[in-house]
Amino acid sequence: MYSKYHPFFENFFFGLGADIINSENTNKRILNLGVKHCVDEACLPVKIYHGHVASIKDQCDFLVIPRIMQIHNYEYICPKFCGLPEMIMHSIPNIPPVTLEPLYMHSNKSLYKWCLSVGSMITENKRKIRDAFEHAITAQNSFRTGINNPNNKITVMLAGHPYILNDSYINMNIIKKLNDKGIGIITEEFAPSPLADSQVKKLIVKPFWTFCRNLYGAATAFYQESKINGIIYLSSFACGIDSVVVDLIRLNTGDFPMLVIKLDEHTGEAGVDTRLEAFIDMLERRMQKNIATFSSHSTVI
Repeated sequence: MYSKYHPFFENFFFGLGADIINSENTNKRILNLGVKHCVDEACLPVKIYHGHVASIKDQCDFLVIPRIMQIHNYEYICPKFCGLPEMIMHSIPNIPPVTLEPLYMHSNKSLYKWCLSVGSMITENKRKIRDAFEHAITAQNSFRTGINNPNNKITVMLAGHPYILNDSYINMNIIKKLNDKGIGIITEEFAPSPLADSQVKKLIVKPFWTFCRNLYGAATAFYQESKINGIIYLSSFACGIDSVVVDLIRLNTGDFPMLVIKLDEHTGEAGVDTRLEAFIDMLERRMQKNIATFSSHSTVI
């Protein structure tokens, strides 16, 4: 979740006087480290997280591994996040102290509780912790994520968890590949909130996974408003949440074009490129057919 929340965490710890060390961008070495240390049954992002920790553990005195429980009220995120600190401590030897406090991000009050607990491991000055917290909140509130680059030719919704969409190594640089082919991209952050919320409310049971609600609501809202020509869903193999979301989207968009790309440590880039090119060709043919159909039914007055 670094891609979405790094302004908060970095500004908070910097405000406490700590030196911040970030691991390098995901690469083959980090992937190999993650596969070596993580359990086989984990999804690709969790394995890569293990790799990032293993690559940086000897450079720091204190590891921030947020046990993220909630981002919104009455919703949760992937259960693997809840046990991530323990997974790290039992899988990777000789690591420094790790943050263990549960992190509830749905309100400033609950978020400050985490900051007070974790900040106390660095300084006993509560005023300093409060000032760092307020500065971090301001920095986070001014930060924006997402892609909103539609065009008049073909635009697709690029769907998936943020830690997949924002990691060019995991997603095999798919954003650049789409840009090079002249395909417009829009992500969930730019879905019309009222329409997305109304689509979610139509479900018999409200999703209690935040990622599920966001992705389903955004995809169906874009579909209803005809803002996109197709959906490309990047899914991590063995992700239970994705298996639900993909089926929900398909159920409510009918035969609307949708490409689901499953990713794990064995996924080959050539295979992804082939599927991507075939999907774009299909969208182009579909667009040409729609234009031809419209022209044949037009009337000159």
